[in-house]
Amino acid sequence: MLDSNIPWQWNYKYLGVTLDKNLHFRDHIERIRNTALFYKARLGAMLGRKSKLSRRNKRTIYKMCIRMVMTYASPVFAHAAPKALHRLQVIQNKFCRTATDAHWCVRNSILPRDLELPTISKYIMKDTSKPFFDIAGSHSNALLRAAVDYQPPHPTHLIRRPLNVLTDPPDALTAAVESLNDVNDRHD
Repeated sequence: MLDSNIPWQWNYKYLGVTLDKNLHFRDHIERIRNTALFYKARLGAMLGRKSKLSRRNKRTIYKMCIRMVMTYASPVFAHAAPKALHRLQVIQNKFCRTATDAHWCVRNSILPRDLELPTISKYIMKDTSKPFFDIAGSHSNALLRAAVDYQPPHPTHLIRRPLNVLTDPPDALTAAVESLNDVNDRHD
């Protein structure tokens, strides 16, 4: 352009989502992870172990400030690699541990249940993606309907599409939390 080279961009930020050339969303997840850790550090005095706030209030602050940052545009990157999504789950696990002042020997599968928080993968995959695809599938715009109206590839296929997240089995932590919830429901 005007006799000057334009450098090639491999990543591009659009509407707050960092897109890379293969749509792996590693850079996006790393960016939102760092942003969530920044907010968690700033709110540390209120969410920490020695805070006088109730667990309910800590949970509300977490859901409104930190989880919203981590799950913005989550239906777009919900089909990212489980290892990348696990990095977001680590932030939630650390919050749960400090908010409940849990001892080191308490399992991470018990903490979200105590605070009544779904795991990040369940929240992203099921709680936000399903309504998103339902609304997009019944939208009046034909192009939008066509974008979500496709048959997901076979589960062993290497290419994952966003709609696959609705049919994927839960990860190990989500399965453990759900089984603990089922046991508690039977004993109540």
